[in-house]
Formats: sequence, C-alpha cells, structure tokens
Amino acid sequence: MPKRPSGPRYKGVAFVASDTPAAQKARRALVRRYGEALPETADVVVALGGDGFMLATLQRFMNSGKPIYGMHRGTVGFLMNEFSEKHLAERLAAAHVSVIHPLIMRARDAAGRLHRHRAINEVSLFRQSYQAARLRILVDGEERLAELVADGVLLATPAGSTAYNLSVQGPIIPIGAPLLALTPISPFRPRRWHGALLPDRAHVTVEVREAAKRPVAAVADSNEVRSVRSVEISMDHSIAMHLLFDPGHSLDERIIREQFGY
Repeated sequence: MPKRPSGPRYKGVAFVASDTPAAQKARRALVRRYGEALPETADVVVALGGDGFMLATLQRFMNSGKPIYGMHRGTVGFLMNEFSEKHLAERLAAAHVSVIHPLIMRARDAAGRLHRHRAINEVSLFRQSYQAARLRILVDGEERLAELVADGVLLATPAGSTAYNLSVQGPIIPIGAPLLALTPISPFRPRRWHGALLPDRAHVTVEVREAAKRPVAAVADSNEVRSVRSVEISMDHSIAMHLLFDPGHSLDERIIREQFGY
C-alpha cells in the first residue's frame, strides 16, 4: 500500500527540468514563486519533463535518498503528476510514496570488458543484425531455457512492467509485488514460450550463442553495451528510490488502471 511521508514536511525544494521549452518555462515560473534550493541540500527534488527525464532524474539522485516529485512537462507522463504552479507545498505534504528498487546489469562484451549499469524500468537484450539472437537463459545458476531464438529478451521491474515490457505482451506487475517479468521480444523458438514471472531476488544470466555471427546489444534503460557475450541481471535491494504522487494518482493506482485499459 502507498505510504504517506513521515517526519517534517519538505522545506528546501530543488527544481530540475528537461531541455524542452515547456519544461524550462515551468521551472522558471516555479523558482520565481517558491524559491530554490540546491539539489545537494534540498529535502525534495521536483522534476519537470516526461518519463524519459524522470528516469534520468532517478538515475542522477539514485543514491541520495531524496524523494522525487515529477510534474508532466514532456511527452509521456506515466511517472509524473499533473503540472500546476499552485499549492506545491500542500501537494508535496499530501503526496503518497512509492518505493522502487533498480536492476543492476553486469554485461561482458566481446573484448572481455565488464560494464555495470542500473535500470529503473528494464534491462533488454536486442539483436544487432538481421539475424535473430540465440540466447541461453539461466535463473539462479540453473538453466531454464537452453535456447531462445528471438529478437531479444528483457527483464522488467514492477515500475517498468507497463513500459516496453507491456508493448511486447509482458505482464503488468503491481508495484508492491516482489516479482520481475522475464519477457521475450518477438520469439521464434520456442513458439509457445511467453516469458516468466520470477521472484525479485532471482539472478538472471543470459548467454549469447554464436555471438560473433549473431551480435547482441544489452541496454539498461538508456545505457547500451554493444556486442555482449553474457549479461547478469538482478534487483539491487540496497537502493530504494522514493517517488511522490498526488492522492488518487499513485503509481499503484496507475498500474491497476493500465490492467483495465484506461
């Protein structure tokens, strides 16, 4: 269930905005009205933009412990609240908290280099050429799929289950459920495999077969690693990010609405 913030109400507010004219205009108006604290000393960060900017803001402040309150001044606004210049202090005080944890991706490339990136929504593997990828999937060290022939595969968090995961027919996961969605992308073999729901403590390893002939890229949200040989993915429970939502519009509520098509 969503939880109300406890302790003192937010005093210092930092405003960050995407580069779009609408977001920059909104930021100037809010700073004039409420003043501004530096992100390093603020109690709360208000992000102005769309979902892409919200993901970038969550990445930026991932280790800060600061709650993030988004207002929609971009294209897609699933993670954002409605924009208004009025009553910001009251909206922040009444906001509900959704706690999310990121995925951590450890990708080994063709040169043997190890790349580490975190993802809020999902980690995806995609074919880089006209040929389908051939992937071996292990969960907690045990082979679960000897070979998946597909455009790729992704592992999504509950927060990311309504993003790319949903567009490739993956399941929607309630935000508080301790689950991850492992979903194939345009699978060719096995034809009847539609993915799996895994415990959020699971460690998933994807090995790329015929990596030189059928190159594969791994992407953690917007961080891409080309020509990977193997990718390990797990949820990082040591990091907890706090998203603030207006009452009646929490992330939990939005995910439920998605399941009913509105």
